[in-house]
Amino acid sequence: MARRLTPALIAAASLALAAVAAPTASADHGQATGRALADRATAYGATAKYQVHANAVADGYVPDKYCVFDRVGRTGALGYPHFNHKYDNSVDPTKPAALYYEDDGRGGKRLVGVQWLVYDRDQKLTTDDDRPTMFGTAFKGPKPGNFPGQPVHYALHLWLWKKNPRGLHETFNPAVACLPGTTRPQVVS
Repeated sequence: MARRLTPALIAAASLALAAVAAPTASADHGQATGRALADRATAYGATAKYQVHANAVADGYVPDKYCVFDRVGRTGALGYPHFNHKYDNSVDPTKPAALYYEDDGRGGKRLVGVQWLVYDRDQKLTTDDDRPTMFGTAFKGPKPGNFPGQPVHYALHLWLWKKNPRGLHETFNPAVACLPGTTRPQVVS
């Protein structure tokens, strides 16, 4: 019964967000806020099916076996990234490049957040004239690649499925933790 109830609750939440977005003022700020809320409701609806981890894998999101945490500031974690590189450069709320999962305490994974990733046009860390925005928020960056071969890019996180006490678009979420032994071993040089 819980599996049937979850999609109904997600649909209701998406409709509620869309309803809140609809009666905005005609001022530019009101329209931008309304668009941001409507796009967020769209992202909720599009990613709801990924609450079932197998659906994400079936749709081409490749799981990383390691949980990612903030090694520098120790301010939380991302969880387990699942990238679908066909959505790199997407600014479509229905097509995030990454999904983030955490351990659910029962041997499975629970969806906590999503991310969009856009490559920097000139591949220079010193310029940002092509910085994209979504949900009324500018992407962070440009940032160097996180692994060999990843281009300089902009990134926007959205904590749709687990509240981030530091903010909806912050990179790391202090409410997400990596279990001991699940993080990438640090290379010592």
